[in-house]
Amino acid sequence: MNGKQFLELLSRLPARVWIQAILGLIAFVVLAVLGFAVIAGIAAVALVLLLAFKAKRWILGFFGRDIEPAPPARHHDGKITDVQYEIVDRTNDRTPRP
Repeated sequence: MNGKQFLELLSRLPARVWIQAILGLIAFVVLAVLGFAVIAGIAAVALVLLLAFKAKRWILGFFGRDIEPAPPARHHDGKITDVQYEIVDRTNDRTPRP
């Protein structure tokens, strides 16, 4: 069957088949558009919720307590290192540095 014969076969179909095919195509397009709209809507709602939680955390942190957080607990694993250092003032030192 070549292209011309296929077109002739389609032209012999009754109007009821053509109407059903057109309505089916319209329904398919509507469902596809609604499907994409639902997916985009869910993504938008998720993004808004995420931003709302971040804004809530920011606002609570902004108006929250001014108390400095406690330093983390010291963890001793048995090694204690003691270091001595000396501060050397070289502001008046004229020797060239390498």
